[in-house]
Amino acid sequence: MKPFVKWAGGKGQLIDTIRKQFPIGLGDAIRKYAEPFVGGGAVLFDILHKYELDEIYISDTNAELINTYQVLRDNADSLISRLSHYQGEYIPLSDDFRKEYYYEKRKRFNQLKCQGVLDTEMASLFIFLNRTCFNGLYRVNSKGEYNVPIGSYKAPLICDEDNLRQVSKALSNVTIAHGDYRKSNDFVDSDTFVYFDPPYRPLNATSSFTAYTENAFGDKAQAELAEYIQQLSDRGAYVVASNSDPKNTDPDDDFFDELYSKMKIMRISASRMINCNAGSRGKISELLICSY
Repeated sequence: MKPFVKWAGGKGQLIDTIRKQFPIGLGDAIRKYAEPFVGGGAVLFDILHKYELDEIYISDTNAELINTYQVLRDNADSLISRLSHYQGEYIPLSDDFRKEYYYEKRKRFNQLKCQGVLDTEMASLFIFLNRTCFNGLYRVNSKGEYNVPIGSYKAPLICDEDNLRQVSKALSNVTIAHGDYRKSNDFVDSDTFVYFDPPYRPLNATSSFTAYTENAFGDKAQAELAEYIQQLSDRGAYVVASNSDPKNTDPDDDFFDELYSKMKIMRISASRMINCNAGSRGKISELLICSY
């Protein structure tokens, strides 16, 4: 079982490192799990695959993403049918006709998004675009319209039926919410492990970090999140959070070291895009912050 969407900044490559910070292997003391910025859900699916927990809560501010999780959980057959149809139509097409097909689907997605429609068609379009767009990005313009161009994949797997069915089954008892991370407040108690993977703080002014929603997540929002994490820690919850490491570009930038001065901060190695050139990827440091 693996994430059913590609996601910028996804934690698939770091899951082994993050797993080492799970509180005591999620032993008897941990019965609940929360992930308030679920994104592609790499950590979520690792938890679902390896551990038996009483309650799991996920949320995100991206309404279209959350709708896709909910549809996959509740109506997998219909979703898979639509995706299989898209795959059968799209794969045989020439490059020119693929472009036409892709931009028609993107236009339809934006029509539904503008109308606030959240249903099975919207979920199927979300996955189709994710599997066929450039780099699996989710980016919107100032009008809130999805505007990522087509990717150049020869044979994208639009309908991974086996994985989708496994994910649907695993999500059957998961609470899936649309909204701000603070909505997790009523769920989290001293028996809860919480993982936060918020939009990363840009390393510099030209960093091409993707906007996952229409709302920016600046330094003020990062500070508010740090305060919330401290509140959960004071409650007895076990919290792990990821973020960018400002010291990659400015050794004197202590922004997160100061915000999380009461917690354990680890610097781990990750392969990321390090500037606006998509070909410029390399090993950089990322932060893993633990409350325990």
